[in-house]
Amino acid sequence: MPSQQCAAVTTPDTIWGFCPNLGAAYAFAILFGLTFCTHVVQGIYYRKAYTWVIAMSALWQMAAYIFRVVSINAPASLGAYAAWFVLILVAPLWTNAFVYMVMGRMVWNLTSRAKVFGITAWNFTVIFVILDIVTFFIQVYGAASTQSSPTISASEVLKDLHIYMAGVGVQQFFILVFLACAIQFHRTILQERVLNGITKSKAMTLLYTLYTCLALITMRIIFRLIEYSNGLESTIPSHEAYQYCLDSLPMLLALVLLNVVHPGRLMSGKESDMPTRRQRKSGLRTKPSLDDSALAVELKSGQYSPPGMTV
Repeated sequence: MPSQQCAAVTTPDTIWGFCPNLGAAYAFAILFGLTFCTHVVQGIYYRKAYTWVIAMSALWQMAAYIFRVVSINAPASLGAYAAWFVLILVAPLWTNAFVYMVMGRMVWNLTSRAKVFGITAWNFTVIFVILDIVTFFIQVYGAASTQSSPTISASEVLKDLHIYMAGVGVQQFFILVFLACAIQFHRTILQERVLNGITKSKAMTLLYTLYTCLALITMRIIFRLIEYSNGLESTIPSHEAYQYCLDSLPMLLALVLLNVVHPGRLMSGKESDMPTRRQRKSGLRTKPSLDDSALAVELKSGQYSPPGMTV
């Protein structure tokens, strides 16, 4: 156990209520930094611009721990403490958004009609990303308000924490809705005869990776809901091992999993990119081409949309 006589708790006007582990903060800053650099390199290598979203998740996590290190070394600084507190709470939403974006591209690339529950791949992505943005603003408002002033009252902090927790709850609800769509997509690709040149085993590996990321995000959400379920009397915030094991570590694992099973490796090449709105309206981009035998089967069954038709 670290000594309770460390500078973080003995410094006058300190914001810390316990002695944080400086080494652990450094370690996680480095680990998140490594996965951030890897995601940037992979995004450039596979030429997938949308991967900036997952890189941003890693960057915010890294920044959170950099500010935590600064705050531990300057425990009276509200700015550094508030920065790490807010960033650590909202950074995972970038990972959540990336999972939505990858699933949309899987629907586009791996299904004959590029739809799930009748929703086209591009609309599927837009809808869930917008929902993620809504929860982002709710959580940012709640988290930032708790650190708005060093003299904020306990009742105001508790109210702001409840706003943040409401945002987290809404995030989990959207994840459950998304999961229902993912399961339908799962059933669809199992029935597909061909997946645009991608083996079903590789497609399933990426899909199970997304499931795992959602499970890790859900674990983290449950932790955050429990953390302040008893109000400000909860002892969880003063035991940082909970945060490392049930928040930062799951998010680090999700980032590393997406390094190992990178969607740009499975859905490679420019032809795997979803068409822009202009391309869809002009008919310049259609579904990725199927091989001749699969095309004959799809045309016969009436499940294939010929070039120039909206899918």
